[in-house]
Amino acid sequence: MKRSPKYLIYTFGCQMNERDSETLAGFCEKMGYEKAEGLHEADLIILNTCCVRANAENRIYGHLGNLKPLKEERPEVIIAVGGCMAQEPAERERIKAVHPHVDLIFGPQNLHRFPVLLERVLRGEGRVVEIDPGPGEIHEDLPVKRASNLKAWVTVMQGCNNFCAYCIVPYVRGRERSRRPEKILAEVEEVVAQGIKEVTLLGQNVNSYGRDLGPEGIDFAELLRRVDAVPGLLRLRFTTSHPKDLSDRLIAAMAECPTVCEHIHLPLQAGSDRVLARMNRQYTRARYLELVTRLREAVPGIAITTDIIVGFPGETEEDFQETLSMVREVGFDGAFTFAYSPRLGTKAANMDGQLPEEVKLERLYRLIEVVNEVSRAKNEELRDRVVEVLVEGPSERNPAVWCGRTRTNKLVLFPGPAKVGALLPVRITDPQTWTLHGVPAVS
Repeated sequence: MKRSPKYLIYTFGCQMNERDSETLAGFCEKMGYEKAEGLHEADLIILNTCCVRANAENRIYGHLGNLKPLKEERPEVIIAVGGCMAQEPAERERIKAVHPHVDLIFGPQNLHRFPVLLERVLRGEGRVVEIDPGPGEIHEDLPVKRASNLKAWVTVMQGCNNFCAYCIVPYVRGRERSRRPEKILAEVEEVVAQGIKEVTLLGQNVNSYGRDLGPEGIDFAELLRRVDAVPGLLRLRFTTSHPKDLSDRLIAAMAECPTVCEHIHLPLQAGSDRVLARMNRQYTRARYLELVTRLREAVPGIAITTDIIVGFPGETEEDFQETLSMVREVGFDGAFTFAYSPRLGTKAANMDGQLPEEVKLERLYRLIEVVNEVSRAKNEELRDRVVEVLVEGPSERNPAVWCGRTRTNKLVLFPGPAKVGALLPVRITDPQTWTLHGVPAVS
């Protein structure tokens, strides 16, 4: 009996890419493919790429290089490159020139066309490249194979209008387009009916949701309230929030909706007003601190995580010290930290004051030390406290140790077994920098 063809997807970058990969998996399975256990049995290999930072691009090129011997050994294997890096003209041309073993190249705007493009490759048309340069419409009702039976990503909007000086996203993802609220609600209702316990609403800037829908549209605060009302939903999250668009209405909705978790990811990027202005972030240090105060007053115990870039063009040691002091003043629960890397086509790539790599890395290491110190102190506040954990299952390293997350999105490790999907009270006995260790609490 002839076996079914098998697919393998490598995903790089943000949650938007993870959600796109779920659609790619849905397309593959609808076309008769099964998920491969490894490269040795894959007939179709898809790299869903990211071009936000140089490190991601370097990893992707490393994967492409490693796939060349496989293609030489098994020429019938199809290799596809999609996502944001494929959308970026210079990187796309590099892929075409340096990696002739890639059979299909498509951008995020062409995701809905994947089955048609793959069929063209299968018919023997040679390399297929399709990139839509326009803003793209939102295509609904695409198939999906979700990565989790417990949690679901639900996209509420695509694209970005902000054009931060360092960011390539508006150029590869296009301008903001919001999904209709009834489509979002229908998807949430569907996944909850399938047993999903936690939903995360996704967008490059969810806080500006609905502005393109016209007078009949709703804002993100109202969308949050409507999703919160879906019967059976246990937890609701969202990401990412731009500080300039964080409204009083949204903060009130976070405080009043019982399913909305006490966590917000609020990218700071820099603590210096001078650097923030050069980045085109459209808020000041004082404004950010004001938002933090309002959030903590409205939502007691809220966890605040962030993104920070060091070494932006023109950043002085004084500017950097302001970022360090901001980390301490806010008391972030965690931060994703990055050394600035120029993105071709962005305003910052051509700015004066580009810093040497050694300066950027030295500042990054100092920032990480402070972030870890602050995160560890925040977690220490939870020692001997009982927290509610959504049980995810045994950890990968030790099946006797189980894991789950708090409503504040902190990872908790505890002795198992426990019921997957249950809300388990856990007493924290040993808080660490990135994880909390505990034991199930006796009721």
